[in-house]
Amino acid sequence: MIKRNYARPPGGHPDQSTLLTGRSVCSNYHTVIPHAVMQDIVTSRLPHWNATRLWVLARPLTGFAETFSHYVMEVRVRGGSEQPDIDSRAESVLFVTHGSCIITINKTSYDMQPGGYAYIPCGSDWTFQSVSDETCVFHWIRKRYEFAVEIMLPEPFVTNETEITPDPMPGTDGKWSTTRFVDPEDMRHDMHVNIINFEPGATIPFLETHVMEHGLYVLEGKGAYQLNQEWIEVEAGDYIWLRAFCPQACYASGPSQFRYLLYKDVNRHARLWSNH
Repeated sequence: MIKRNYARPPGGHPDQSTLLTGRSVCSNYHTVIPHAVMQDIVTSRLPHWNATRLWVLARPLTGFAETFSHYVMEVRVRGGSEQPDIDSRAESVLFVTHGSCIITINKTSYDMQPGGYAYIPCGSDWTFQSVSDETCVFHWIRKRYEFAVEIMLPEPFVTNETEITPDPMPGTDGKWSTTRFVDPEDMRHDMHVNIINFEPGATIPFLETHVMEHGLYVLEGKGAYQLNQEWIEVEAGDYIWLRAFCPQACYASGPSQFRYLLYKDVNRHARLWSNH
């Protein structure tokens, strides 16, 4: 079994000798949040969560993310929540990168370790408890579920990326693959959160220009990303948001695998009214 070295926000606080220059980008088409700026001073807190802090990487906002929010959560030993989310329309994906936890969904409990993935449908009764001797770190992606006529709600499930064989992209000899946690043909799901895997030197060989909004967190390695007309180098711990139709391409530029956690909205009609 491959032991993964998942990135996490560094926290801490820079000293007075630190240079002000950096790689942060915020435009109408894309935003890049480098891992180095994920310091203590930019953390947030949530109601009903104890011994917990988080970095908010994306949220619905005019000119920014429209369909989802993305948090990186740090829950200290024995921390957690009995009432994690009061929005009954919000569905969630959790992806654990450090430590271990127990989540209970509709009275069924699951032990989650690094690489663990949980899908929690809207309206679920769930809780979260950190149970390891180290801080539990996980990604929490939330979306307002879009109901469709005669389409049932998805069921909750918990798995681990080690239990899933990545699906190679055609014509790449497995150099570019996707770890899919949900069947793309399953119309119950209106979002996909997958892991994209590139071997060193592998590439997306054209400028993708499509309707899906993206949020991606670099879990491991480094790569070069073309976003609109700009090339940006990214590495483990960096975050990228892409609006719908923002041209995008990339290649793995480092000596090891380049892997990122990717959100996209799928399987629904184009919305003809405002989110807000």
